[in-house]
Amino acid sequence: MSIELKVAAHVATVTIARPEVMNAIDLVAEAELQRIWSELEQRDDVRVVVLTGEGDRAFCTGADMKTPSKAPPLKGVEYWAAARPGGFGGIALRETLNIPVIARVNGYALGGGFEMVLGCDLVVACEEASFGLPEPLVGRMPLDGGMALLQRQIPYRQAMAMLLTGQRITAKRALEIGLVNEVVPRAELDAAVALWVAQVLACAPLSLQGIKQMVRLTGSMTPTQAQALRLPALMAALRSEDSDEGVRAFQEKRKPVWKGR
Repeated sequence: MSIELKVAAHVATVTIARPEVMNAIDLVAEAELQRIWSELEQRDDVRVVVLTGEGDRAFCTGADMKTPSKAPPLKGVEYWAAARPGGFGGIALRETLNIPVIARVNGYALGGGFEMVLGCDLVVACEEASFGLPEPLVGRMPLDGGMALLQRQIPYRQAMAMLLTGQRITAKRALEIGLVNEVVPRAELDAAVALWVAQVLACAPLSLQGIKQMVRLTGSMTPTQAQALRLPALMAALRSEDSDEGVRAFQEKRKPVWKGR
């Protein structure tokens, strides 16, 4: 299988398993990613997702233009007009997945692979990782999230420098401009990701889903407009048993036991 999903102890790990093509995404992998994200949206046993690529070279290098699988890659307006639920890999622009997603960036995150990173909530990268949107260098554009997301996540000049030159930046530079949360030596990558996972799991899962839904869906609103919304995940968290458990655990000076309901 080109995409692997493993779930254990409330953590889902989604691995792009195509190291022979630097984890580039073909039609089969794209369809499987779409299926996995849809499945995770329906599961109540998953509280955090880790997205990564197999091997030591690449997280994901975008669309597989050499071996697209079963059909030639669409061109120009055809590609733009085609349905792309959730953006590249089904995650770049996805607004229906309220579970926190951590990108474990183990190498190159280029093109659509970088767009997938932009669609995640937290990003941990090894020192050898690099990021870029090289589409204009081959006569294309970052249509699946790059143009829409990058300018919203880092300063305008930095975003335009990447978008208008196709330049690749290092993990260190990505940390400096706020694209990633942490950069560590490769040998420490799994431990660093595990620590972020533990910190997410320490929080009430429904609270995190409410927070993520609110942040993702209200970015273009005024604070007053956003505050007035009664979004489903927000209301579910407010009415949850975990809401009472958190206060009770604080009063009893113990760690809360989250039930996700």
